[in-house]
Amino acid sequence: MAAVSRTSLSKAEHDELSCVFAALILHDDGLEITADKLSKILTTSGNQVEKYWPTLFANALKGQDLARLLSNLGAGGSAPAGSAAQAGTTAATEQPKQEEKKEEPAEEEVVEGAMDLFGGDEW
Repeated sequence: MAAVSRTSLSKAEHDELSCVFAALILHDDGLEITADKLSKILTTSGNQVEKYWPTLFANALKGQDLARLLSNLGAGGSAPAGSAAQAGTTAATEQPKQEEKKEEPAEEEVVEGAMDLFGGDEW
């Protein structure tokens, strides 16, 4: 978002981003994040947002430790390293058992061309 001009944002993106910045200002000042305080900052800064945005943000952030949320922005859960490899190994060991049970058909039909898959057999 930092490289995007404010004028190129949609109304919803502008409103959301304005509320984010207002909430960060309140947090930096050590103040409680309420709908009234968000609205006051937005009005003072000259930003007009839909009336539901400040209430939405205040309710979403109520009781949240914003400092902890901000410090964990880059932290994400990662998948266990061996799970995909183990799944592939298990599937590979079970596959021969399934193939042994299948009987081959008496005759196989020979199919030529691409069967008009992409609109014609011409190459």
